[in-house]
Amino acid sequence: MERNDLHALQTFMTIADQGSLRAAARALGVNPPAVSQQLKAFEERLGVPLFTRSTRSVALTQAGQALYAGSSHLLGALEETLENTRNAARARAGRLRISLPFRAWQTIVAPGIAEFQAANPGIELDLTIDEALTDIIADGFHAGIRLGDHLQDNMVAIRLSASEAAAYVAAPTYLRRHGMPATPQALLEHTCIRYRQPSAGRIADWRFVTAQEALTIEPRGTLIFDDLRSIVDAATRGLGIGWSLKSGVQEELASGALIQVLAEFTPPRPGFFLYFPRALQELGLLRAFIDHFRASRTSERG
Repeated sequence: MERNDLHALQTFMTIADQGSLRAAARALGVNPPAVSQQLKAFEERLGVPLFTRSTRSVALTQAGQALYAGSSHLLGALEETLENTRNAARARAGRLRISLPFRAWQTIVAPGIAEFQAANPGIELDLTIDEALTDIIADGFHAGIRLGDHLQDNMVAIRLSASEAAAYVAAPTYLRRHGMPATPQALLEHTCIRYRQPSAGRIADWRFVTAQEALTIEPRGTLIFDDLRSIVDAATRGLGIGWSLKSGVQEELASGALIQVLAEFTPPRPGFFLYFPRALQELGLLRAFIDHFRASRTSERG
């Protein structure tokens, strides 16, 4: 069926229900000549008249009666389906799929998840923990959470946290053996636990700032992970110096299991953002998540 035929069929059904072209025009919100022209074109495409006309009213022909009987339930079912779709888009019930790294779960989602579930008992949060820069559309996610400098292009982004402090950390046992580095350049004489970026496949540089400049260091070491949790675990075992968001190692720093080094040279990272396709920005499930977890109602961009 062509799109014009579907539109014309709706007009035909309205004429039959209202009993005249003028009444149908009022119901459809158009002028009577437009209704008359559309009906005439529809009859010409079908090759058969659908109404007999008088100056005041219309009556269905035999062909029109057959079309009306065969189409009324179809249009009713279509309207019901469309309304159900609209309700589903507004509903705050169903499954919401989000891709996020472990640190976003640990520091953003986990602290507020109990309250979210209590307020939205109909929403199933389907969370995939992933460090890679996931293509959320291709992989079937509604949204992703990443640091602000690792967002997928052409997405709406909602801030979930302020800038994130970073930390280079090592165990006391390691520092007793090898000493405390005084400058970023001193790391070239230390064992570093390195991070391979899952998407790019490259070893991440370590970033620093001094009073004069921003600089990067290519760390040296024989341990490489593609998971930041493993880097922190290896650091607590005294195997070298590692990098983490500071919020992810607060317990280890508080207990003394890890010690921060080069704090005065360590720049912050952009905060976490929720990002998603613009077409989903009114999805009820997603709006419920945003309303609960967003850091500021003035931070939306995209």
